[in-house]
Amino acid sequence: VQILLKLWRNGFSLDDGELRSYSDPINAQFLESVKRGEIPVELQRLVHGGQVNLDMEDHQEQEYVKPRLRFKAFSGEGQKLGSLTPEIVSTPSSPEEEEKSILNEPVLIDDSMPATKIQIRLADGSRLIQRFNQTHRIKHIRDFIIQSRPAFATTDFVLVTTFPSKELTDESLTLQEADILNTVILQQLK
Repeated sequence: VQILLKLWRNGFSLDDGELRSYSDPINAQFLESVKRGEIPVELQRLVHGGQVNLDMEDHQEQEYVKPRLRFKAFSGEGQKLGSLTPEIVSTPSSPEEEEKSILNEPVLIDDSMPATKIQIRLADGSRLIQRFNQTHRIKHIRDFIIQSRPAFATTDFVLVTTFPSKELTDESLTLQEADILNTVILQQLK
């Protein structure tokens, strides 16, 4: 383990940590061990008997100044909780963009019938928002995706609800029967 001991006019610090006063008996004992060329007990416990490399910097002409915190990126291993469906994070569209996508409707809407909005998160990371009548079928969502993104016409994909995750296998069901009114549907490539 590499540890940096900085000696200041008003105390010392370890690895850019907090200032430790010279007058504190525990800190005095720590520095006494260092002067004798021994590894202080505190550091021995820290490394569980491993090897310690203690470097020192002399700043005794300066007062201790707390170092600015450095940004440390997350370096751990991520774990997805919940569904096996990857969550696609995208910037929410503005109301203008949403209206524009609805104005270019390739789906015929019967305004005399109840309608719903479905948000579709595509496998390429983009999303579509479309109005459908509640009597439209899941097959109409598939057709809408292919019409909006012709690249998916030759791609095998399934439609899945978000939570609880459920594959929409029966494409003859109406949106109301499938209980997916005003929801988010995910496109997953097979």
